[in-house]
Amino acid sequence: MSEIEDLYSDIIMEHSRDIAHRHLIDDETCSLHGYNPSCGDDITLHVKFNNDKIEDLSFSGSGCAISQSSTSVMIDTLKGKTLDDAKIIVDIFVNMIDRKEITADEQKKLKEAIAFKNISNIPARVKCALLAWK
Repeated sequence: MSEIEDLYSDIIMEHSRDIAHRHLIDDETCSLHGYNPSCGDDITLHVKFNNDKIEDLSFSGSGCAISQSSTSVMIDTLKGKTLDDAKIIVDIFVNMIDRKEITADEQKKLKEAIAFKNISNIPARVKCALLAWK
């Protein structure tokens, strides 16, 4: 593995064990549930909006290391963003996973989510990585 692949692997493993984003939000605006039957990933996102900004974002549920880390990274990436900016970032992430060309500027917007760049090389894990993002 190259240094960059090692870094990506470290990011994924670190976020899969991190519990900072695993909690309910008392005054959430909405919640969104996703289930991946092929892996058993079961995630509920808890969202609190303040006008058009994502003020708080968390999740509850269980799943494989890929789904858990992808959800955690997504929260770090989207928290504090406007809804329009969040939609753009989600589209960039989905395009990256779908092996579509993304620009260097788009890659920067993904921050640590770029760690999932090569997940499409493991087709069984694509749904896991995309679950929270869709």
